[in-house]
Amino acid sequence: MSDSFTRGDRVHHPKFGIGEVRFDDRETVGVRFEHGLEECPAAQLQRLDSFAAALARPDLDPPAEVIVRALGDAVRSVNDAWGVFSRSRIALLPHQLWVCRQVNRDRPARWLVADDVGLGKTIEAGLILMPLLSSGEVRRLLVLCPASLVGQWQYRLRTMFDIRLTAYSPDADTPKADFWNTQNQVVASVQTLRADKDGKHGRHKRLQEAEPWDMVVVDEAHHLNADADAGPTLGYTLVEKLSAAGRIKSMVFFSGTPHRGKDFGFLALLKLLRPDLFDTRRPLSEQLGHLPRVMIRNNKQQVTDLAGDRLFQEPLVRSETYAYSPTETAFYHMLSEFILTGKAYAGTLGQGEGRAVMLVLIAMQKLASSSVAAIRRAVRGRLERTTGGREALREIQDQLAKLRGEMDADDDEVNALEEQAVAVSTQLRLMDDELPRLRELLAAADAVTDETKINKILELVDGPFGGRSVLFFTEYKATQSLLLSRLLRRFGPDSATFINGDERADEVDDGTGPRTLVEPRERAAERFTGGQVRFLVSTEAGGEGIDLQANCSSLIHVDLPWNPMRLHQRVGRLNRYGQTRRVEVFTVRNPDTVEARIWDHLNAKIERISTALRQVMADPEDVLQLVLGMASPALFRDLFASAAEVKPESLGDWFDTRTATFGGQDALTAARGLGMHVARFDFRRASALVPRIDLPALKPFFKLMLQLNQRKVKDDETGLSFLTPDKWQTEPGVAREYAGMLFDRSAGTRESTLGVGHKLVDQAVAQARGQTASVGPVLAELLPHPLAVFRITDRVTGGGGVVRAVTAAVDVTADGFVLVRDWELVVRLNAIITDRDPRRFRLQAMTDPAETAVRAEAARVWLNAHLTDLDPPFQVPEVTLTCLLLPGVRTASDAPTTDE
Repeated sequence: MSDSFTRGDRVHHPKFGIGEVRFDDRETVGVRFEHGLEECPAAQLQRLDSFAAALARPDLDPPAEVIVRALGDAVRSVNDAWGVFSRSRIALLPHQLWVCRQVNRDRPARWLVADDVGLGKTIEAGLILMPLLSSGEVRRLLVLCPASLVGQWQYRLRTMFDIRLTAYSPDADTPKADFWNTQNQVVASVQTLRADKDGKHGRHKRLQEAEPWDMVVVDEAHHLNADADAGPTLGYTLVEKLSAAGRIKSMVFFSGTPHRGKDFGFLALLKLLRPDLFDTRRPLSEQLGHLPRVMIRNNKQQVTDLAGDRLFQEPLVRSETYAYSPTETAFYHMLSEFILTGKAYAGTLGQGEGRAVMLVLIAMQKLASSSVAAIRRAVRGRLERTTGGREALREIQDQLAKLRGEMDADDDEVNALEEQAVAVSTQLRLMDDELPRLRELLAAADAVTDETKINKILELVDGPFGGRSVLFFTEYKATQSLLLSRLLRRFGPDSATFINGDERADEVDDGTGPRTLVEPRERAAERFTGGQVRFLVSTEAGGEGIDLQANCSSLIHVDLPWNPMRLHQRVGRLNRYGQTRRVEVFTVRNPDTVEARIWDHLNAKIERISTALRQVMADPEDVLQLVLGMASPALFRDLFASAAEVKPESLGDWFDTRTATFGGQDALTAARGLGMHVARFDFRRASALVPRIDLPALKPFFKLMLQLNQRKVKDDETGLSFLTPDKWQTEPGVAREYAGMLFDRSAGTRESTLGVGHKLVDQAVAQARGQTASVGPVLAELLPHPLAVFRITDRVTGGGGVVRAVTAAVDVTADGFVLVRDWELVVRLNAIITDRDPRRFRLQAMTDPAETAVRAEAARVWLNAHLTDLDPPFQVPEVTLTCLLLPGVRTASDAPTTDE
């Protein structure tokens, strides 16, 4: 090594790899490496030949070493941007890869991913996280989600990506345990964290004082709600404080319904992510232009496979009708009169007591629309209670108001509270002569021994759905138990299972007498998707966070929730990624009921909105979902709760008046604005960028790396078997030998699947990228033209995302230059490796060294002028030549240089 370095010299550093000298300050040398500028001791730098000098050498570098170096760079480049080589145990879709690329382009990442239900948000989260975790960009990770989804996030990230989250438990969060600093990858429920609102346990304080989080992922982010009048929820406040205190570097929110009907709440959510772009004090219309920088929304109508073919078919929805039996008719007339009388009585009371009475009556009305069994159980419970109830009812009112402000109004927790409301408040009279009328009502309900709705459902199971697995959805547990009982009696004791929030079903009678069934929801889902049971009866607990599409495409709505978005979410359990058949959906309704007539009007209005949107929007279904999501659940509750008081001949006009704002011009304008301004995957535009390779593309590279480490590889139908190279055994957890290892997502086990993120593959990539070989010959029959490989980095240091460098190549032909993207380079070099072992022959280049050096520099200039085709995420891109592969011929001495 000479005494000094010159600007532009290529050097190698044992830690930072290959770089280019920027200045020499005698004792230290400034070098630009892939990650940025470093000032290094001169003694640590190894000078490398310039490309002109390397080309002039009589012996070029071994081609295998040049090829693996180029492949290592290309693999890293592809995976950092797209996550395509991550060890997911499920095949990846273009829109998921695109979301990963979009989020990981810049740091800090602040994105709201609002994809339609069923498009794979957990997969998108894993794809985003894997490159960040592998590169060390993210060390501390916090996932916030609803309590019911904590286990699912743990399970899916572990089984799909080997990301192991620790579930937060208040019992483990003590001052001595120092939970938040000792656990670096945590999943916690917002409900559990906000439980310490009074600060008595110091949990919020410990969280806010803990080491900052590199990434916070929030699922169902619309629960982080802020209202213009009521203010922010505790969950919102907690995240806001962490962010404002600099305790969060990057955040990614997931929500299928981010706009909940109020611009203020939506803007508050966006402001939580990007306070520099959004302001709740300004109209949303003035800020829509910023949406593509923060919000991603893909829907089922847009997503495709790699060939551009659409993946989802529109569900086939049919409606079946039935009529009440005489005993059911008598019961419902009696119940309707009871509720109308109670509402009239409530009008004579004070405001607080009147609201409490109305709460109970509306709950009874909803229960009855589900089944006689549901209202019977609640009425019986009310009659059995003889004392107390006012304080309990007031608490239920408060809980319902809070939940409806933060979550959907019809989830399991809300429905359970509505059931409780009927039972607990016996000191609160619903009318003057309540008790005798309740006894009459219960007697009328007991007279209904066979519900016609359930009979119609069983006809569908025997008819259109004969022999199929069927998913049923209902709102209330009593209706669930009723249907379970009938299915078990009809089809056998092992034919059906259930999902609900309590993981227990009471009063289930399979013919041997009533009993209580207990089953965890994950176990129920596994048995159903695995084909061990034919039927699954679920409450709304199964409408969120559970995939049920593997063995089922048939759904029956046992009852219709008082919110159209709930129907969409229910169907999303089946109409989601992985579904191979068209989903068929049946609704069951009695056209003579008030609920059915309201649904007729509601469906007609939704269809009118859809028709109007089809004429002016490219993606009307997406905008329709936004319109539904923007409608307040209170609007629909009011419709169904009040309709019984309206004369049938006036119902249409009354409905139009009450729903004047639903789907009105303001809502449509806002939804169109959202639909038009968000970032979204477009296959036509992105198809040239999306990599068309998968895990198998790593296999030729990995085998060659093993061979360069003097390891023989057995490759048969069971997979790869080999002894681990000594250099790779320095990593903890790496075994001495492996057998049956696969580059296949669909075969084997998680442990046997190789990909980026597996320690062996990461070691192979790191070793390949550390090679100093830069110029090598390849048989001309495999490489007819020189191939120049370049690294593109950002001259601006201190920023950027996980993508620190983009690899691209240029095919240097006699007629000009041809761009070769990073994933295309992997394909090109794999073809060379698999066609002929590049270690075997001694070759000499066929090109003139001086001319090749000139052409390589011209290729660099050409690539620099065509960087827009690559769309690198850099402010000031710099293009550096890293490798040259040249056409070669065999030398006179043609002996193999290594064993097979």
